[in-house]
This record gives sequence, structure tokens and C-alpha cells, in this order.
Amino acid sequence: MRFDRLDALWLALLAGTATTWWLGEAGRLSSLGTAVLIFGLAIVKGRWVLLDFMALREAPALWRRLMLGWLLGVVGLIVLIRWLVSAAPA
Repeated sequence: MRFDRLDALWLALLAGTATTWWLGEAGRLSSLGTAVLIFGLAIVKGRWVLLDFMALREAPALWRRLMLGWLLGVVGLIVLIRWLVSAAPA
């Protein structure tokens, strides 16, 4: 059995998932830095899944741009909603 790029990416995805789970369970989600780290990991992990596991790395540029744009749009929308809710008067 050979250890290749997808195996390394899979292990990195597991480590990223474990990190975000640990941050959430430890109650460290209140700080802005932690939220940025979690959303940054989500973008990196999503990009790896899209390009390598869904094989979009070899797909036409339009498909890559659409899917990566969708990923950034969803994360951006979540950040915007979180910011709007936290900025709303109580």
C-alpha cells in the first residue's frame, strides 16, 4: 500500500476537524481570533475537498471559480450574519 497526496490531505482534514471540534467543546468560540481560525480552517478544508476529492483541480476554470466562490460566499454570509447579530442592540 502506498501513501499518496490524498492520504496526506485526508489526515490533514481529520486534524482540522479535530481542532475545530476541540475549540468548540472547550468553549473558546467567544473570541474573534478563534472564530477567524475556525472559518479559515473551513475555507482551507473546503478548498481541499473541492479541488482534490471532487477532482475539480483538473476541471475547467469556470467550475473551479464557481465552486470556490460558493464556498467563500457561504462563509462570508455566515460571518456577516454573526456580525449583524452581535452588533444588534439588546
